Amino acid sequence: MITVIGGSGFIGTRLCKNLADRQIAFEIVDLRKSGRFPEKTKIADIRNLDALRKAVTGDTIINLAAVHRDDVRDKSEYYTTNVDGTRNVCDVAAEKGIRRIVFTSTVAVYGFAEPDTGEDGAINPFNDYGKSKFNGEEVLRAWHKDASDNRDLVIVRPTVVFGEGNRGNVYNLLKQIASGRFMMVGNGKNRKSMAYVGNVAAFLETAAERGDGYQLYNYVDKPDFDMNKLVAKVRKQLSAKKGVGARLPYWFGLLLGYVADGVASITGKSLPVSSIRVKKFCATTAFASNASALDGFTAPFPMGDALDRTLDAEFINPDPNREIFFTE
Repeated sequence: MITVIGGSGFIGTRLCKNLADRQIAFEIVDLRKSGRFPEKTKIADIRNLDALRKAVTGDTIINLAAVHRDDVRDKSEYYTTNVDGTRNVCDVAAEKGIRRIVFTSTVAVYGFAEPDTGEDGAINPFNDYGKSKFNGEEVLRAWHKDASDNRDLVIVRPTVVFGEGNRGNVYNLLKQIASGRFMMVGNGKNRKSMAYVGNVAAFLETAAERGDGYQLYNYVDKPDFDMNKLVAKVRKQLSAKKGVGARLPYWFGLLLGYVADGVASITGKSLPVSSIRVKKFCATTAFASNASALDGFTAPFPMGDALDRTLDAEFINPDPNREIFFTE
């Protein structure tokens, strides 16, 4: 049986649906009950070793649990979950003789990396999320090293994940374009790697079945879009308009971001615009990936189809009963 820690979330729900469709036994360990699989859920916090010990009964662990939002004010929350919680997962696995762990990390461990950085890229995170996820990786590598002949560890570093029901940065961009209020910041030539939730879930499923020894993968769906092409494609599909529309120079967009930072600091309210979000939007975040080398894996959804499915589900034929996940 597979224990999916964090299985009530965006990626976890899609993963568990795949497992259910294939009649593979699984349980969910999460802070909240799964909307899709409530009967499979055990409520436990990975920061609580005793609770985690009682909840985990599988022979393989997929750990999706993380603190990852940009607007976390208490930075220690990143470390208590992403590092200390991961250490608890390793302790439970060691106690129970669980030999395989699949862990979702992030390409944020590379920071503002050179374009097409692969799995051998330099580790240089610029925020506490990236730092804490890499520290969590190190905890897992130590767990594997302690009994490498009998333990399997697969670390997956996805780029930004999008798809139906997600309310993260990609959705916010698509929503802005759909509203007609979007303004391009910068020249739009920067490329963005993205990953579709259906493909990420399929990759994790394959890793749980075939991830032998120690393996490390970035997860990216190709081809990458540059921002001009992405925005133009979405505008054409949703409103039949050509091009990207109005454009702001980068320096002016960044100035607005700093103003928003000041307002947020004074009022204590999180705003949709910030300097770090402007920087992230205008940066090239394009990564290489060796995911195709995982035995038995083929991405089930081509990138163009994945974007079309998301636009249709969210803006063209939306389902008001769809479960929503706030991820960033």
